[in-house]
Amino acid sequence: MSTQLRSTASTGPVGTADAAVPRWLPLVWVGFVVAALVMLPALPLVTWGIAVPIVAAVLLAVTAPAARGLPWLRQRADAVDLVVIGGLYLAVVGLYRLAFAVFTTDNVLGLFVSFAGGLILGVVGPVTYTTWIRHRPLRTLGLGVHNLRSTLALAVLFGGVQFAIMFWGYTLPAPVDWVPLLVLSLTVGLFEAVFFRGFVQTRLEASFGIPAGAAGAAVLYALYHVGYGMAGAEMVFLFGLGVVYAVAYRLADNILVLWPLLTPIGAFFNNLQAGDIVLPWASIAGFADVLAVMAAIIWLAARHERRTTTRQPPITTKGG
Repeated sequence: MSTQLRSTASTGPVGTADAAVPRWLPLVWVGFVVAALVMLPALPLVTWGIAVPIVAAVLLAVTAPAARGLPWLRQRADAVDLVVIGGLYLAVVGLYRLAFAVFTTDNVLGLFVSFAGGLILGVVGPVTYTTWIRHRPLRTLGLGVHNLRSTLALAVLFGGVQFAIMFWGYTLPAPVDWVPLLVLSLTVGLFEAVFFRGFVQTRLEASFGIPAGAAGAAVLYALYHVGYGMAGAEMVFLFGLGVVYAVAYRLADNILVLWPLLTPIGAFFNNLQAGDIVLPWASIAGFADVLAVMAAIIWLAARHERRTTTRQPPITTKGG
């Protein structure tokens, strides 16, 4: 894991070439994520949402001097990145608000089209902007097989802890009551991993440094749930959850650390517990279509990236 952080520092979108990360530092932050997940069922959600960022801030203050060269603070922001983040964010939240506050279940078609539009925009927008407009590699969105071994190890660890806490001894209802919810959780989880971690967090870190970028992404993650109609107390919890996800993502620099295990497991359990979402079998086809569009744009971007990198300029020699 220390090797991964060192490579992130030297080649990642927010890194510097001379960063030196001691071996114990990633383990501290892995421990932070695991401890935060373990404490989730033991504390009231608001208390947990307040405690987690405080502990993260204390750990940062204690450990930051040990990581020499990491970009803790940036002074030049990328104005174009910030404008695109703001525009896409407002569009996504607006579509969600349209779905859940305007159409509601009284207009199922309008609800689904608006909701699906927000999910698709949250992936297509960042991928298009990153690949075709800014000509950055997909790995700057956390998409790819880079750091794969350490990423999968962390994904299994975090996802396993999450699963054990939430589903150990849990009896699932009838398949019709949970299979569509699982597909929903996987679809929303991919959107959130790409949009909030690969795009928003990475670009904010590039403009403002790692702590401010991670905290800013956590704030935006919490506030975006306004689109679902959630209240202030829930926002506090979601901010703490956003901090945990931000740390997990920064450890791996790959969305596979979050999806398809950690974030979908949490969302799936919460949807089951709430019991206020009833989806028919047919909804699976709709969410599968959304996933297919997301996969298609990522595949097209990867193909474009391969063609761009393999295209060589013509070789010229003197005298023809």
